[in-house]
Amino acid sequence: MLPFRIVDRVKFLVERQLVKGAGFQLLVVAAFIAIISIIGGILVVPLEGEFDHLGTAIWWAFLRLTDPGYLGDDVGAWRRFVSTLLTISGYVVFMGTLVAILTRWLIARMNELERGLTPVTLKNHIVVLGWTSQTLPMLSELLGSTGRMRRFLEKHDTSRLNLVVLAEEASAQQVHELRSEPGIGSRARQVILRSGLPIQPDALHRVACLDAAAVIVPSAVHEAGSLVTSDMETVKALLSIAGQARHYRSSLPFVVAELQDIRKLPVIERAYPGDIEVVAGDATISRLMAQNILHPGLSEVYNELLAGEGDNEIYVRSGDSVAGLSLGDLASQRPSAIVLGVLKPAVNGWAVHLAAPSDTLIEARDRVVMIARDYTATEADAKRAPLPLIVRGEVSSRPPEITAAAHRVLVLGWNRRVPSLIAELASYRGCRFEVRVVSVIPTAEREHSIAQYVGPEMPLPCHHLETDFMVEEELRRIQPADYDSIILLSSDRLASGEEADARAMVGYLQLEDLLSEGQRRPQVMMELSDPDNRQLLYGHRSEMMISSMILSHVLAQVALRRELRVVLDELFTVGGAEILFRDPADYPLPASADFQLLEKTLAAEGEIALGVRRAVADERGHHLQLNPPRDEYLELEAGDRLVVMTVVTADALQSR
Repeated sequence: MLPFRIVDRVKFLVERQLVKGAGFQLLVVAAFIAIISIIGGILVVPLEGEFDHLGTAIWWAFLRLTDPGYLGDDVGAWRRFVSTLLTISGYVVFMGTLVAILTRWLIARMNELERGLTPVTLKNHIVVLGWTSQTLPMLSELLGSTGRMRRFLEKHDTSRLNLVVLAEEASAQQVHELRSEPGIGSRARQVILRSGLPIQPDALHRVACLDAAAVIVPSAVHEAGSLVTSDMETVKALLSIAGQARHYRSSLPFVVAELQDIRKLPVIERAYPGDIEVVAGDATISRLMAQNILHPGLSEVYNELLAGEGDNEIYVRSGDSVAGLSLGDLASQRPSAIVLGVLKPAVNGWAVHLAAPSDTLIEARDRVVMIARDYTATEADAKRAPLPLIVRGEVSSRPPEITAAAHRVLVLGWNRRVPSLIAELASYRGCRFEVRVVSVIPTAEREHSIAQYVGPEMPLPCHHLETDFMVEEELRRIQPADYDSIILLSSDRLASGEEADARAMVGYLQLEDLLSEGQRRPQVMMELSDPDNRQLLYGHRSEMMISSMILSHVLAQVALRRELRVVLDELFTVGGAEILFRDPADYPLPASADFQLLEKTLAAEGEIALGVRRAVADERGHHLQLNPPRDEYLELEAGDRLVVMTVVTADALQSR
């Protein structure tokens, strides 16, 4: 082995000190200053009559090293020569190096503060674990839900909402995005960014999860085929929160977690022993797609009630202030709201009674479900006269309108939600579906994913074609006009949501060219992942569903009012209460009727009138007219449909 040189040893020792931080760097600089001062003092101490001893000479050298103003006081050639060398060394070592170290230290501290590495000292705030395409709409929904937020703040005895977002790398770019978001704007100062990953215990401590009023865990985005899935990260984050609570002997916060694979629900419940509401991401979007296939046009209802694209939302109010009233009495006292039903306490949560008879009594522990334009509309209005009492009995067994007995569905593209969509379609036992999936993903991989989700026996006919539908000739060969419904999916295998949506939108425009050549037009539904793309296809004829926006709003609303999740599960699953369309000719309605008369007529069938879907869109391109004023005449025309909430019984399902 070759021996080390002395120079190498010195350089190595200096390097090890410099990498330890600003404090050790300053010590190294101080050592160099001391060494230079000693050498300078030794060089001038032989001068006769100038210095009493070595210490005085070293002090003389230190003064020249640190302050160049002493240079003009020196006399004699040798003394001036040494003084000049010391002054130059002072510029390099004392001033240059010292300023550089302090500047780098200050910049590093500023970057550390901007990255959000300091733990927050807040209580009763809302924590969002992750910065995804859902984060901005979620924050906008939280900040914009004034009524729900007021009740949330009162419940947790706080006067101001604080939102803390844990991003993988907090930056000024994210602050700019917050300020540019229409629903946030100047309220961006209420949002605090912190850096870290939800699976890191230190990062969870940084956002003060244990002191939060609610923790929202949206699904992260991972590449297809990755061994680490978003559900794994969600479980790890929940385990970390539970572990911190045990370590600090603290209570567990309320958590709203998004779960992609609903089959992992028992794992989530085992991982987190505290209060938790799980929103099944893939299953939720698949349910909405399946409902929209059965009832074309229903996506507008979803977008208004769930994605914040309209005036109305679903509200859940406590029953303590209206205890003793019936649902009919409550509806008459809320002239600007539609009472959907009531939630009653059950052993394992809540029993949902939507479209319940109007004589159902409300108890103090119950929750009342309503549709309204804002939170104040769900409260009693003393300035307005009560509406006439409408009597609604048990629901009739009238089956829903179905577009075709054997429904052929063409799926263009592939993402992780296709297996859950197949399973959801198979759950409608009274309907017969035939599905064809077209994608460049190998057929064997797709079949394996579906078999893993639904089991080895395919519950409905599902055929696969391995080709690129972006190629016009390939798309023409598929003959899309022969299908009843066409779904364009946003891929989850591309680098970003913008790229996936770009592919879906280009495919849609190409599909429109082919469909315009024929006389028959199937239902076309397009799924997008980036909310910023919702306005790009102006005047499109397809139904659009922005999955990330729907899920972000659902997560935010459930965080503020957790009972809302069971309402959504009831509305958008097979059987039970459903929102669907009815033909006005099926009811004894006069030629001109207001919404109040429509409510009364449908109540006789046990149904709840929600509004009207017009055959012709208005100037904004909207077909839906939800929760219109009671005294507004609807003037129904040919092709218009009534938006109705009813309970689909087992007999009605079999008659589909």
